[in-house]
Order: sequence, then C-alpha cells, then structure tokens
Amino acid sequence: MKSIRWMTVLVVFLIVAQAAQADWSTVRRITWTAGDSYSPALVVDSSGYLHAVWYDHTPGNNEIYYKKSTNGGASWSPNQRLTYTSGSSYDPDIAVDSLGGVHVVWYDYTPGNGEIYYRGSTDGGTSWSPSQRLTWTPVATELPAIAVDGVDRIHLIWDDYTPGKSDLYYKRSLTGGATWAATQRLTWTSGISSYVSIACSPAGHLHVVWSDNTSGSPEIYYMEGQSGGATWSSPRRLTWNSGISSSPALAAHSSGLIHVVWWDTTPGLAEIYYKNSPDGGATWTSARRLTWTSGGSYSPVIKLGFSKQLHLVWDDLADSNQEIFYKKSTDEGATWGPTQRRTWNSGWSSTPAVAFDSSGYLHVIWSDDTPGGNAEIYYVKGK
Repeated sequence: MKSIRWMTVLVVFLIVAQAAQADWSTVRRITWTAGDSYSPALVVDSSGYLHAVWYDHTPGNNEIYYKKSTNGGASWSPNQRLTYTSGSSYDPDIAVDSLGGVHVVWYDYTPGNGEIYYRGSTDGGTSWSPSQRLTWTPVATELPAIAVDGVDRIHLIWDDYTPGKSDLYYKRSLTGGATWAATQRLTWTSGISSYVSIACSPAGHLHVVWSDNTSGSPEIYYMEGQSGGATWSSPRRLTWNSGISSSPALAAHSSGLIHVVWWDTTPGLAEIYYKNSPDGGATWTSARRLTWTSGGSYSPVIKLGFSKQLHLVWDDLADSNQEIFYKKSTDEGATWGPTQRRTWNSGWSSTPAVAFDSSGYLHVIWSDDTPGGNAEIYYVKGK
C-alpha cells in the first residue's frame, strides 16, 4: 500500500509538471553569430510585434543589433546591425511609443570614454534615424534606461561619472527623439548611484529605482518624476540590509501600485527580494524574500500581466549552472506561486529580458552560451 501511495504521488507530480510545461513554448535559439551576443532588451508594441536589441562582438568589436517578430515569437527577422563604430557599444535598452515608433539607446566608447547614443524608427524597425550622441562628458556615461509615457514623451536616465563618481542624470524628448531637452542631474550623494530602472505610469508619473552605497553597503532607493519629468521628488531609501542590495527592476500599475524587485546578499548568497507601494511611492511595504536557493539569484525583471498578475524572471545558480527561473503572483504580489525552472542547458543562461503582450503571453529572451564558446540569444514564451 505504501508503494502505491508513493506511485500515486509521483503520477500527480508528473501531471502537474506537464501541465506547467504545457503553458510554455519550447526554448528557441534566435541568433547564430560568429561573436558573442550579450545583454538583450525586449519590448512589445501595440500591434503585438516583438522588438529585441543586444550587443554583439561579431564585427570584431561590440556593436548594437536588432531584430523583431511579427507573429508572437514564432519567427524572427534577420539580424539588423544598428551601429558601425570604431569603439565598442554596450548595454542597449529599448522602448516603443503608441504610434509604433521604436526607440533604442546604448553607450559607446568611440569618443574615448562612454557616451549615450540614440536611434529611432518610425516604421516599426524597418528603417532607422541616424545615430544621435546625447551626452558630451569628460568621463564615462553608462547603463542607460529608457521609457515612453502615455503621451509619447521619451525619458532617459543613465549613470554619469562627471561628478567624480557615478550619479544619475536624466533627459527627455517631447518630439519622438528628434530633439532632446537639456540634461538634468538627479542625485547628489556621497556614494555611487547605479543600476537604474525606470517605469512610467499611465497618469504620466515616472518611477525610478537604483542602487546607492552612500550608507556603506549598496541599498535600493526610489524617486518619482512629476509633470512628465519636469520636476522630481527627493530620493527615498527603500532598504536597510546587512548585505548588498543591487540591480533593482520595477513595474508601475495605473492604480498607483508600484512593484520593485532586486537581488540581495543579506542571507549570505544573493536572493531575490520584493516590495511594493500601494499609493504611487508615498509608502512602501516591508521587503519580502522570494527565493531560497543553493546558488545565487541575480538579474531580476518584473512585468505586469492581466488583472492582478505579476511575472518575475531571473537567472539562478541553484543547480550549479546559471539557468533562467520564473515565478508568478496572481494577487498583486500578496502571494507568489512556486519557482519554475525554465531552462536546462549545458551552458550558462543569463540577463533575461521580458515583455507582456495583449494576448496574455509573457515573452522572455536571454544570453546563453550553450552552443559552446559563443553566447547567443534565446527565446521562450508562456502564460
């Protein structure tokens, strides 16, 4: 009887596991390049088209590449190279506007130090405007983050070492990327401000989180932009931890609910933590730990789904190999479902990017060196 009970449990487990797997497509490789493909970013437009960017070493130095899917990820366009520079281009970010315009930013060392550049497309990625250099600084500017609000204003924030250490700087475009307003400095701290993430609420508010080590150990901070970025609140500290709190990501709901995730070494190894604000950043819940792994959990990204859904994706060393993991909340972060491993590869899988479409699918891309000695971009979607 005991063996029958255990067999019943095993059968139930397999049925549940198969049902969970059925909600996800097969993992697909979407690049085949001679050089390494790293740091992808992904967005979905109002037509449901997917737009992806990454940096690629195929030309001999790092350049920015782009491709898209017009059928929900079933097939992808050929790689399109966006930069041709003598220096190296890194860490692109991407956003779309309500008219189908695509906006890409990155930083480039062609001038001798890192500077922020921009290209835009008004026809869904078919053709592109010339590259625009947006910063002129004596030292490095890096890690840009871009977002478009409900009236198609473009917002850009980056790390800037002009003050002698990294602080956050901001500029915006009210003309679809054709022209840009003057640069504004957002942080004046004694520590390093870096790893910024930005989201826009439909009401026009900007929500920004980043990591700052002013207190000695890196902690997570928050700032709100009002009037479409014309004015900014003072920075607010969100974490008080004994470990390192870094690489935050956020999502903002039209109701004013803001969700923030980050990785934190307070438990000893890096784990994913979460907190939210129910009132547009005025007050915040206590931090909650979402992962318990034997390795380290890094690179979290969070995306709003239908109704009260939240989708969390990250890369994890739990099984002695860096893989992509996922979990979901159906009640605005009050509770979270079980952790699901989404990749089983011989190489490492890292730096995921996500997008959610109007059909209810979550789309995930990441960099993966499973082909052996060369990192490529992979893709999967699920519900």
